[in-house]
Amino acid sequence: MLHSITIENYKILKNIKLNLSNLTLVSGLNSMGKSSLIQVMLLLRQSFEQKVLTDRGLLLNGSYINIGKGKDALSIDAENEMFSFVLEWEDKKNLDISFNYKSKSNLQPINKLTPDKFDFSQALFSDNFQYLAAERTGPKNSYPVSEYDVKTLNSLGNNGEYTAHYLFENGAKQLLNKKLLHEKAKSATLLAQVDAWMSEITPGIKITANVIEDINQASLHYEFETGTGYTEKFRPENVGFGLTYVLPVVTSILASKKGDLIIIENPEAHLHPAGQSAVAKLMARAAQEGVQIIVETHSDHFLNGARIAVLTKLIEPENISLFYFFKQLNNIEHTIDMIQPFIDKNGRLDEWPEGFFDEWDKNLDKLLGHL
Repeated sequence: MLHSITIENYKILKNIKLNLSNLTLVSGLNSMGKSSLIQVMLLLRQSFEQKVLTDRGLLLNGSYINIGKGKDALSIDAENEMFSFVLEWEDKKNLDISFNYKSKSNLQPINKLTPDKFDFSQALFSDNFQYLAAERTGPKNSYPVSEYDVKTLNSLGNNGEYTAHYLFENGAKQLLNKKLLHEKAKSATLLAQVDAWMSEITPGIKITANVIEDINQASLHYEFETGTGYTEKFRPENVGFGLTYVLPVVTSILASKKGDLIIIENPEAHLHPAGQSAVAKLMARAAQEGVQIIVETHSDHFLNGARIAVLTKLIEPENISLFYFFKQLNNIEHTIDMIQPFIDKNGRLDEWPEGFFDEWDKNLDKLLGHL
């Protein structure tokens, strides 16, 4: 498990270290560096996948992310023209890597790699990895098929575009993480568990995934439980947008196993508050069992779901890290500050910084002041 990451001179993250946990929630105002943290990990992974990381350098444009050129990545107030990253894992296999700055190149040359024979066996560089971007694949008549992504990489795709294909291939398999079994599920198979957990968002949902061989595409259909059975099958375009948007999130968590690393941006998108909270509790269960999950979120409902997960002992408080990124207006440099509130065993935070999911309280005070 990745214990910490130190970043120097990447975009707004001039010099910052984050101590990560099983479940790490990153929040803050827009353009405060949350995405930059995730980008660093994606840049390292895509550079490794393209076999350039150790001998050529950091690839800024690739299958996970497109940053542009060096000038788009270097901190405005950098004190030296070099990107530096230190990653520390629980097994003490630490990676210290830096890259020289080339303003007009999308490949930043390797400067230092310590140790020089690092084995890159950790989840960030292996098949035990899943990234789901904020812009996920929404409702469609059909979805792409990828034998390589689904069967070799065990991946849903960066945008969840292979979720239908993944469920078709793996839906009948038994869930690996027994702690994630939903008590109301009809069986322990992945698809039955997806149905049960998705029913926390939309009650009584049943999902069917197929592959259409003639056109090499996958399809999804939804049914809904009634008093006498199920409705007819509906295409994704004819049900709520949020169902298809969150399906990759739920599937990725249920398909995970101990030692996996999952990075998800805005899992709460297009979900009602109860659904957001339910997804947070599911993630907490998986994280407690050794899956490392890093989440960028703007949702107080998601945060509160995680707090309730601690209160109800779904996860130990030391297995959750919270980070709030913000900028001091009187800071002359274009850099950010960071606060790390801690959750106690009762789900309470030891501090509640200004701007940290406090908009509801502010608005409520205004409303009560006019009653």
